[in-house]
Amino acid sequence: MRIAKSRPVAFALIALLALPMAGCAGRGGGLKKGDVPYIARDVGTLYTLAKTRLDQGRYKEAAVLFDEVERQHPYSIWARRAQLMSAFSYYMDTDYTQSIQSAQRFLAVHPGNRDAPYAYYLVALGYYEQIADVTRDQKITQQALDALGELVRRYPNTKYAADARLKIDLVRDHLAGKEMEIGRFYETRGQWLAATLRFRAVVDGYQTTTHVPEALMRLTETYLALGVPEEAQKSAAVLGANYPGTDWYKRAYKLMEDHPYKPTAPLAAGELPIPVGFKDAQPIAPGTPGVAAKDEGRGSTGTSNTGGAGNGPIPK
Repeated sequence: MRIAKSRPVAFALIALLALPMAGCAGRGGGLKKGDVPYIARDVGTLYTLAKTRLDQGRYKEAAVLFDEVERQHPYSIWARRAQLMSAFSYYMDTDYTQSIQSAQRFLAVHPGNRDAPYAYYLVALGYYEQIADVTRDQKITQQALDALGELVRRYPNTKYAADARLKIDLVRDHLAGKEMEIGRFYETRGQWLAATLRFRAVVDGYQTTTHVPEALMRLTETYLALGVPEEAQKSAAVLGANYPGTDWYKRAYKLMEDHPYKPTAPLAAGELPIPVGFKDAQPIAPGTPGVAAKDEGRGSTGTSNTGGAGNGPIPK
């Protein structure tokens, strides 16, 4: 599963940040990806040149020039805006690590700025765009979930939070898919308990994701394999109650038909369970004198192995 890209959303937001400035754009076509030599320029010329490169789709050059605005004019009001524009330019250049670092630097210096929600949004998008297939490590996925959650927690009424909520659902579904991937891996190798723990984690921790029906069916399989049909019956019942029309329920129903659950009758008060393999044995408390259990393996005729009567006292 590959989560959809968010670049169009972010690109639409650039209008909020890129204010037009007058001034000569200059000649910046020779910029490379390396460090830019320090050439003193006024803030208007430098910022406008960076914005021009951004509009031309030359995102790396734009990011470097926005960084130059901050370096050459750190106390200008445009330095603060250039920091955020640099983060956006790196994002558009798919340099997500650098984009995250630039946005986090902005938040460290200007935590209460009105553009802080957008900076948090860029951080979250930087992690979100790096989410890998479920066969890969999901550390980045968890970081994306944390960053999106932080944005929603801090700025719940912004349009960035609205988009973040949608992405949170997708990220959680992705994490649940990873748990299912590992669970199926264990199941194919007969590691039933390890598989059960993974499927249980999906049912308990990702209840709103699309993977829950399959997880319940897999739990039916693994519980039967573990020899606990009562738990298998419960999983199948939950699956039937919540997802009655799915193929997963049909499979679970067929499994329970092939392996019907027969509940054991409860023991009466004071009754002890009969050991398996001794059909007519009568359990007695340890050390109780009296009747000795029949020696089923010898075809006992009612006498003890010592030659005395089967009902006689135990020799001392």
